[in-house]
Amino acid sequence: MALYNFKKIAVVPTAKDFVDIILSKTQRKTPTVIHKNYKISRIRAFYTRKVKFTQQNFHDRLSQIIQEFPKLDDVHPFYADLMNVLYDKDHYKLALGQINTARHLIDNVAKDYVRLLKYGDSLYRCKQLKKAALGRMATIMKRQAANLTYLEQVRQHLARLPSIDPYTRTIIICGFPNVGKSSFINKITRADVEVQPYAFTTKSLYVGHTDYKYLRWQVVDTPGILDHPLEERNVIEMQAVTALAHLRAVVLYFFDISEQCGHSIEEQMKLFESIKPLFTNKPLLVVANKVDVLRMEELPTEKRAILEPLENNENVPLIEMSTVTDFGVMDVKTQACERLLAFRVDQKIRTKKVEGVLNRLHVAMPTARDTKVRAPCIPESVLLKKQAAAAKAEKAIKRKLEREIEEELGDDYVLDLKKNYDIEGDQKYDIIPEIWEGHNVADYIDPDIFEKLNALEREEELREEAGVYDYKIPELTETMKEIEQLARQIRDRKAIMKDEARITKASTKPVMPRTAGAKVRDRSVSKLREQMEDLGVDMEDTEEAHFTKTRSRSRSLSQPARKRMRLQSESQSRARSSSRPARDDMGVKDTAMKSKLKNIAHRAIRKKVAKKGLKGEADRFIGTKMPRHLFSGKRGVGKTDRR
Repeated sequence: MALYNFKKIAVVPTAKDFVDIILSKTQRKTPTVIHKNYKISRIRAFYTRKVKFTQQNFHDRLSQIIQEFPKLDDVHPFYADLMNVLYDKDHYKLALGQINTARHLIDNVAKDYVRLLKYGDSLYRCKQLKKAALGRMATIMKRQAANLTYLEQVRQHLARLPSIDPYTRTIIICGFPNVGKSSFINKITRADVEVQPYAFTTKSLYVGHTDYKYLRWQVVDTPGILDHPLEERNVIEMQAVTALAHLRAVVLYFFDISEQCGHSIEEQMKLFESIKPLFTNKPLLVVANKVDVLRMEELPTEKRAILEPLENNENVPLIEMSTVTDFGVMDVKTQACERLLAFRVDQKIRTKKVEGVLNRLHVAMPTARDTKVRAPCIPESVLLKKQAAAAKAEKAIKRKLEREIEEELGDDYVLDLKKNYDIEGDQKYDIIPEIWEGHNVADYIDPDIFEKLNALEREEELREEAGVYDYKIPELTETMKEIEQLARQIRDRKAIMKDEARITKASTKPVMPRTAGAKVRDRSVSKLREQMEDLGVDMEDTEEAHFTKTRSRSRSLSQPARKRMRLQSESQSRARSSSRPARDDMGVKDTAMKSKLKNIAHRAIRKKVAKKGLKGEADRFIGTKMPRHLFSGKRGVGKTDRR
């Protein structure tokens, strides 16, 4: 769209909503409390600010409405006429004009009351003047209720209008209702226009887009036009007339030669003649649709005679088409696009801009100075290159395609992907690929590789003859053999233990707790001795060995001394059980280490606590979630020390 994007126009509120929005904003954005110690000048300023703020909000919102709605004098004539057809140009202009008047009235009311507020001699007088000013502004807006409602309906309808660019390449489809216009636009574009077997299915303009010669084309489907005077046509028909008159486009006029649309060929021809003046400066194509029902050759003589002027007219071609069988659909599209392109080029050449360019161009034509023939001199090398290129092109043309070879050979055909490889001889069928992991194999092939390989083989033979690789494994002694066997047994045993541990770990059986019952002790001296003997260790000298550590009793002490020691140990154990050490003393014997650990613990706790502002490690204090002073509204005149 060249000038306007109708979908971006802001919503127009109703008169009541308009007033509510503005007054609510005034209440929220301006001060609301006057204290008893205010001077009269401050009171005047307080109410003046409210009046001016309200006036400015009304002014801004009304200005936005006036600016966002399109001005009929500025938009393209197509949109101006379309809006005139749909919404009545006078009514539209009147509504916007009255909104503009309301804006000026509100500005004047605010100016008058601000002047009066300068001389307000009391709080009551100033308050009454403010109330009167806001009341008058609200009254002015309430009187615009009908205009605001109308403009909102216009905005909604404008937003639903298709985006038609009046300056781009356009194909317009017109004709009687139900002659196949919508079916054609559905065939050549991505639009999805409703198609029904009755008249006036299409009630408004529809736009689709298609591509031709890498250019984007818009196709406009117009509502059907009935054959009666212009002033008697309804809104639906007038939309089609508007589109035809103002868009610089190619026009496709559809005939239904089968007369299934309910109108005879005579009526369709009469409509064509009546709206032909709209096509004077536009390329035109006549399309005979529904030829799948009845062909042109099958028409009766009198009906064929009606269409004869169109068939004999060279400027307006008549093309047969059927949207059911797709016969002639692409032919119609191609011809329409070609004619419009030629027309647009012709129009551009006629403009003054082209004349200015042509005036700056000069084509020099050489004149013969004598009768001698001066042929162009082409070097032999260039001629040879040209001949080689021509031969190559001829060979490429003559080359058979795989499809042709397949058709000739039939069942004997085998697809050979390697026959066109650019490799000499039969190497193209070698197993080594041409490309390996993104690298060309040829780049890594050494030309002297075979000579180097033979040299390496000869060197290897000499080494073998010299006995370089004859290595004899030395025999192990009896002791080393025993150690090796023992190590193998240990490794096997370790592997078995690992597997058993893995199995017991992965098992889903419940584990018996320690308190469930006394476990059978699985470690003993005899068991240890047996295991070591199995591994081959000599355990004969360990018969008298003691594997448990026992407390040695001093035999040299006398009986009273032993009794005294027993009493001391009993008293120590009783004292230890009665007075347990503090938690931070347990397990730490060194006092220096104890104090160091205590400092480390304090630092760790402080780091964690200081971030959150807690009193200590056990602090779980949660502050007031809704402080009263933040949620209590406006403060009164009373004391302010509660914070």
